[in-house]
Amino acid sequence: MTVGKNTAWSRWVGVLIAIACMAVVFPFAAQAQDRSAVERQFQAWLEATVWPRARAEGVSRRTFDAAFSGVSLNWELPDLVPPGAPRRTPKQQRQAEFGSPGRYFSRGGIDGATSVGRAMAKRHATTLAAVERSTGVPARIILAIWGRESGYGRVDIPHNAFEVLGTKGFMSTRADYFTGELIAALVIAEAQHVPAGRMKSSWAGALGQPQFMPSSFLSYAADGDGDGHADIWRSDADTIASIGTYLARHGWVSGRDWGFEVRVPETLSCALEGPDQGRPIRDWEAMGFARVSGRPFPEHERGSEGYLLMPAGRHGPAFVVTPNFYVLKEYNMSDLYALFVGHVGDRIQFGVGDFARGWDDVGRLYRSEIATIQQALEATGHDVGGVDGLPGFKTRRSIGRWQEANGRQPTCFPTASLVSAFSK
Repeated sequence: MTVGKNTAWSRWVGVLIAIACMAVVFPFAAQAQDRSAVERQFQAWLEATVWPRARAEGVSRRTFDAAFSGVSLNWELPDLVPPGAPRRTPKQQRQAEFGSPGRYFSRGGIDGATSVGRAMAKRHATTLAAVERSTGVPARIILAIWGRESGYGRVDIPHNAFEVLGTKGFMSTRADYFTGELIAALVIAEAQHVPAGRMKSSWAGALGQPQFMPSSFLSYAADGDGDGHADIWRSDADTIASIGTYLARHGWVSGRDWGFEVRVPETLSCALEGPDQGRPIRDWEAMGFARVSGRPFPEHERGSEGYLLMPAGRHGPAFVVTPNFYVLKEYNMSDLYALFVGHVGDRIQFGVGDFARGWDDVGRLYRSEIATIQQALEATGHDVGGVDGLPGFKTRRSIGRWQEANGRQPTCFPTASLVSAFSK
């Protein structure tokens, strides 16, 4: 608000002083909003911005009104920026902890996904076989994703999708993205795949058992039970077909595995990691990489490209992965997610045990501390893949290269001692 031209200057000074005092007493007062006023702005935004776009996509007024009947803002969602509130700085956004990668592979999570997955493999054997034939995606991989995303449909998906997407489209750090997803959700409702009132999502707006964002639903959801609709909320067959379709459309190579756990020779650098440093698997073999099982690499894989993956650097298991591993990452851009899916799938079908190499406890760092390492490495010419506080493969191998150049034992993973070294 501009006060320079206001004739009641003294009154505004008093108001400003009062606000300043409130900010001292209540550190988060700057984010406090008149929620009823913001709710009115939200409803106006739905009419002025969302409805015209939805109508242009063929959404009827009846569908639009049904979708937003009783919907209000959900103030409990993360990453909200109410009108007038200051945006969070990148530093504030990176204060979450990053722990040992081994925590992702909890005993209960692995065993539960495996045991229920085997039961589902028997229950849905016919559907799984049909989808595998049509897409080339192995049934075990489809099952593992289904288990990870929604516990094979057993995990409650509690939120009204229009409430979540509406809130995030109106006032979140990625408002444009979520507005687009909101329009896509309305298109889904118009096509009557599921009644608008029963379109349930996660807190992030991901839909149904495979946790598709609405735009992904429109592109990849499939009718697995032949009823004319892709119902990923209530139909197991549609869920299975949709996951297989998604992976196939993202480039799954039929006949190839996702990867193999390997032993990395101590004489070779962990900085060889990354999908941009691939080579034929026979070349990795010639360099001394060997499967931990003692079995040779499959002959049909040896001439094809593979990539070194060390998600915990020298502090955990290592793998030679195939392009299919990176197709799994198209589902969720996390090395650990893709590794979990591949591993659980192998346990479901082949009965494999735990990784031969365990995960070291590397402690916990704040993402801002990892960002400190990334910034320091960038300043010396390393490509860390962006300063985001997450140790992706470019950050891991940059750490290894820096360690090698500075006479340190290369581990290719951030630790508290590295934070100290880069903070000096």
